[in-house]
Order: sequence, then C-alpha cells, then structure tokens
Amino acid sequence: MSAVILGIESSCDDTSAAVIADGVILSNRIAGQEVHRKYGGVVPELASRAHQQNIVPVVDLAIREAGIAAGDISAVGFTRGPGLMGSLLVGASFSKGLSLSLGIPLIEVNHLQAHVLVHYIREPGNTARVPSFPFICLLVSGGHTQLIIVRDHLSMEIAGQTIDDAAGEAFDKCAKLMGLPYPGGPWIDKHAKEGNPAAYAFARPSAGGFDYSFSGLKTSFLYFIRDREKEDPGFIEKNLSDLCASLQHTIVEILMHNLDRLVTHTGIGTLALAGGVAANSGLREAFAGYGAGKGFDVFIPKPAYTTDNAAMIAITAYYRYLRKEYSAQDIAPDARFGFSS
Repeated sequence: MSAVILGIESSCDDTSAAVIADGVILSNRIAGQEVHRKYGGVVPELASRAHQQNIVPVVDLAIREAGIAAGDISAVGFTRGPGLMGSLLVGASFSKGLSLSLGIPLIEVNHLQAHVLVHYIREPGNTARVPSFPFICLLVSGGHTQLIIVRDHLSMEIAGQTIDDAAGEAFDKCAKLMGLPYPGGPWIDKHAKEGNPAAYAFARPSAGGFDYSFSGLKTSFLYFIRDREKEDPGFIEKNLSDLCASLQHTIVEILMHNLDRLVTHTGIGTLALAGGVAANSGLREAFAGYGAGKGFDVFIPKPAYTTDNAAMIAITAYYRYLRKEYSAQDIAPDARFGFSS
C-alpha cells in the first residue's frame, strides 16, 4: 500500500501544502504574503494572521490536485521549526487537529533538514539521479547559511555556519540600502547580470573553521555607499548594475571558499545546493562550475524547490514515516529547532 504523506510548511511567510506518495510528488501549493513588501521585511504578527487565513484553502487545494481523498493520507508532516513562533503555531495546530480527525500519525520535521532533502523528491515519470551518501550540502537562505555533511536521509552534521548574519540577509539588507524592493536578493541577481563583478571590492570577513560571517560585509557596503553618495548623490542610480554584480560576486566567493576548504578537509566529492539563495544565478553558476572543474557530482535543485515549500516537508516526513518516527500530540513548535533537538 502506498505511503501518502501530506506536508505542511508555515515557518515564515509562505503557507504551503504538498502531497507525496512513495516519494513521488503529486502536488505542491504555496500561498505567499504580499503584505510584507511595504514594510521591507516579514512582520511576524501579520504573517501568523495570514497563515490562519491561507492554511485551509491551501491544504484543500493540494489534496484535490493530488487526486486523492483525505482518507487516503497515511500521515501528516509539519514544520516544527526553526522559524517564526506564531507562524509555526498555525501549521502545528492545524496538523495536530488533522491527524487526530483522520486517526493518522503526526510527524515533526526540521525545516533545514527538509531543505537538504529536496534532492530526493521524485516527479512522476522522472528517474533523475539523487545524491549518494555521504555528501556536502551548502544550505543558503535568508535566515541560515550552513555547510552540512549528510550521511543519511536523517543523519546530518553541521560542519560550519554563519556566526552572525545569513547570506540571504546580507543580500536583502544591502538591497535595501540601494533602494531596491523587498525581498532584495532577486533584484540584485537581476541587476548583477548587467554589471561588472570586479567593479568594486568589499570586505570578506573570516569567522574561523568552516564558519561564515556576513556582518562585516554589510558594514563595508554601508560605508562604501555612504561615502560615495556624499561625493555624488546619484551614485547608486548611475552604478546600480556594477554595485549589484560586485556584491553578488563577493557573497558567492565567500560561500564557495569555505565549501572548497571543507571538500579538501573531508575528501567528499558529492555536493548539493539548497535553500532560497540557491535560486541565485551567480551562485548556481559558480557551484556548477566548481563541480565541473573538480569532476564532482553536483546537485542543484529546481528554483521551485529552493524557497520554502511543503514538498520538502513531505519528503522528509516520508523518510521518518518509513522508520515509524512519529510525534506525540503534545509536541510543541520550536523557533530554534536544531538538528539534534
């Protein structure tokens, strides 16, 4: 009998539901929240309210698009954390109620592990390769930047991570300094394609070990912009493409530098990219080029699987379901949920 998993994701500002049957994706629906754009960032209270409005229609749509009935679902997986507590509460509460009403297992999922496991989502009729174990995953998002050694579907070790700001946060905050809309990462990527990546040089902080630091880069960029605008108030507008290209090039080089060091240290030659910033064209090109130059197996997810989505929650819950790793009804969301939690 098929293992049909309903996944529910509500860690930040996207409400998503997906259905996976025996590892094959049947549906993956996402409802975004435009309300945050005018504030230049996610407002937690507004996010949780929007989740309450979106979760029922999104889940209903995912089930109908999958061509199944609610009674066909074997288990419901939900994001326990990390994320915004109010947002997590909505997804967790709905998932608990659904599992009780249907009499099916409830499965907690770590949001970051789920980003890694997007590489194991299979599409109907698609027999694409998947990473062999062990492999190194560079996980880059708005809230996290990590180098992860993946030994099994559910066995992962963080080898390095940011000690302050994440790479995605650096993109967004520097974009805001240039007057670009939120979220700024995609706008920087767009303008960077028309600019010179060697036009300007910015700080490249070192955190020691395989850890990252992006706070110094943001400060360097802030002072650079401030000083240039004193000389020429129209500096940003005149040089926007070069600024974006140089900033993107710097962030990508910082990310790839520590990845290369970890590869050298471990000897692991299978690499994967994950997280929202994995949609950045500069990072995708650098990652693919690095793998090709070294003769490594490289896995880069489709853009649709880089941002927060329930398909990644469902595939992670699927592997936990196979091991009968179920959660109790008194499980609570954890805004700082770690791999070892």
